[in-house]
Amino acid sequence: MANAKQEEPLEKQLWKTADKLRKNIDAAEYKHIVLGLIFLKYISDAFEELYALLKADEVNGADPEDDEEYKAENVFFVPQESRWSFLRAKAKLPEVGKFVDEAMDAIEKENPSLKGVLPKVYARQNLDPTSLGELIDLVGNIALGDAKARSADVLGHVFEYFLGEFALAEGKKGGQFYTPRSVVELLVEMLEPYNGRVFDPCCGSGGMFVHSEKFVTEHQGKINDISIYGQESNQTTWRLCKMNLAIRGIDSSQVKWNNEGSFLNDAHKDLKADYIIANPPFNVSDWGGDLLRKDGRWQYGIPPTGNANFAWMQHFIYHLAPTGQAGVVLAKGALTSKTSGEGDIRKALIEAGLIDCIVNLPAKLFLNTQIPAALWFLRRNRKNGKFRDRSNEILFIDARNLGHLINRRTRELSAEDVQQITGTYHNWRNPAGDYQDIPGFCASASIDRVRELDYVLTPGRYVGLPEEEDDFNFAERFAALKGELEAQLLEEDKLNKIILKNLQMVKMNE
Repeated sequence: MANAKQEEPLEKQLWKTADKLRKNIDAAEYKHIVLGLIFLKYISDAFEELYALLKADEVNGADPEDDEEYKAENVFFVPQESRWSFLRAKAKLPEVGKFVDEAMDAIEKENPSLKGVLPKVYARQNLDPTSLGELIDLVGNIALGDAKARSADVLGHVFEYFLGEFALAEGKKGGQFYTPRSVVELLVEMLEPYNGRVFDPCCGSGGMFVHSEKFVTEHQGKINDISIYGQESNQTTWRLCKMNLAIRGIDSSQVKWNNEGSFLNDAHKDLKADYIIANPPFNVSDWGGDLLRKDGRWQYGIPPTGNANFAWMQHFIYHLAPTGQAGVVLAKGALTSKTSGEGDIRKALIEAGLIDCIVNLPAKLFLNTQIPAALWFLRRNRKNGKFRDRSNEILFIDARNLGHLINRRTRELSAEDVQQITGTYHNWRNPAGDYQDIPGFCASASIDRVRELDYVLTPGRYVGLPEEEDDFNFAERFAALKGELEAQLLEEDKLNKIILKNLQMVKMNE
């Protein structure tokens, strides 16, 4: 048993310990307490590393207490009362919460880019000072034995893991700030954002950006090869996003917040993005559509006031560069809906040659909704020469049977599932790819075929049924099922005899 615990990844052990400390605080509130401390540890570690270098170079005029020295190296300046060593020394005091709140305040004053971002929730009465002290000790031990250069990676990984666990703990509400990791990985791997501008106008806690940057570095690119642009209407979620990006060393200066949202107050009006990766809320009815009937974004039809799905779709297309690509999540109903002009908009998008690929997703992937979903992949110029000319075709992938349950309510895609879907798409679109239709899984359909099916985009209509295995032996399978049934009946008969015998004994004793 001890060995099993040792084999558990660090982040899982940390989560279990941290979760025990939350006592009577719900996950929605507790996540800011924990994630705020992880962030504080990260910026303190980065500061201390540079501080030590500057201290050693004092003879040459370096000043370890000059905030300009830190700005020059893109490191947050951490004042004395906010440094981790200072807070850890106060961890056992009853007023530790007050010290942490003051630490957060001091950091914001020294670093304008963090103004209004950090949580100041540590002196609240429902947070037990002893538990907070234990939490500070716990977070203080993260990456303690690691080289400082690795420390940021470890803390970033723990931050991301905790975001996902809090989303699971919050259930429906958690899905409002977190897109499941396997869905994000699938979107990013499909699009391959190596360089250019990446945009998410409903960015939640920033997972799309983190994985885009990760994709670039994993493929030997430079982290600065892409620049990110985002918008979020929920201020609390925006704060999580800013921390999530800062802990990864990602520039978040173009990630904007306003409470009106992307439709009514587009924070990046002139942006033309190379990649758009987004998971907008499904089927939103109160999106302000009645105020935007003549908006310039509706180039393919005016979206209904009662459902924002095709407003989102056209918002994405409006912001795509001439050779831009998009990968977005939409409710599955958008593949077939004809109400309030939605069918006409979908038809216009198909006829304009914008739709590249549709992926039908398995159920139970999303935390905040049981509504079935699909991925839409769009490309502005499908004859640009970089990829195979598929301008008269759409690739349909039916991935409903992929994935595995991680609990009773939630499913996720494995790395192999993601690879199967992305490999299919890349083989279809890349000039050197070797693509073939697979009955029941994928099909490349002509636009004429889509017209025949009245512009319905449900993959199941195109991929057909899977071929039966050639070696299926009906007689053998029937014999096996018959044997299983007979064994089951035998067990039931034995159980009935035992029950009858017990009843007889009870009657005799009466």
